[in-house]
Amino acid sequence: MPSFLNNTFASFFNRILQFGHAGNNGTPTSTTSIQSGDGVATSVSLSDDVLQVQPQNDDTTQTLVVANAGGSRILTVDTDNSKVLVGASQIASNTLIKEMGLYDFSPLAGYHYPLMAHTMFGGSLTVAFAGDTDWGNGDDPATTLDVSGLTAQENAVAVYWYLDNNITLDSVRYIATSDGSATLNFHLFAYTLDTSSNHGDLSSGTVHANASVAATATTIKTGTFSLDEADIDTGKVVVGFVENVTDTSDVSVSFQIQYHIR
Repeated sequence: MPSFLNNTFASFFNRILQFGHAGNNGTPTSTTSIQSGDGVATSVSLSDDVLQVQPQNDDTTQTLVVANAGGSRILTVDTDNSKVLVGASQIASNTLIKEMGLYDFSPLAGYHYPLMAHTMFGGSLTVAFAGDTDWGNGDDPATTLDVSGLTAQENAVAVYWYLDNNITLDSVRYIATSDGSATLNFHLFAYTLDTSSNHGDLSSGTVHANASVAATATTIKTGTFSLDEADIDTGKVVVGFVENVTDTSDVSVSFQIQYHIR
């Protein structure tokens, strides 16, 4: 390990850290960069009250790392992706879970049905949208919705998940079963919500995640979605969908959406 012992000052002064201000003023009251002896700034700045870490040249996934005695990370600041990772699992510190689902409902084959996004209805009180007039039977759910044409606008309120923050999807998991052998398709869409003229209408629908499973009456299947586009912006409405491709077998399904705020 380098030492100052028995060495001239000229041979080691570049290794000495200093406050990047002129004069001999000691600890500054405003944040000041910590520099090497030859005046090159580090990623650290200090004052009598503040410790600041800011890369000088490149953002990285390990701008700040705190590890335990065994070397395992418990805190990582990733300035490249604007994330703070915590714990042994190193997940984003602002990770959240959103759940959606439908219980024991009878679909028309090939139509997309939205999942309840809130704990508003349950059991026999649940009313599903009519897929042939609302969300369609194309390969994907419809990219627009005119709420004035719905049988009941309150159904839309039950399935709209409005975002108050920019989010990034980390994973989406489904748990599903069916009364018969059926192929189930799942989608997670984000829409632009009209809040100015045709209040409640949706447009610009984009698929952000999708999955498919072969369900049966004797099993409960689970798996994860493929992420098509992880980032969803604030102000969007997110809707989850299930489609029974095969027949009218009753379906029960839930989504667990893991995400973090950007």
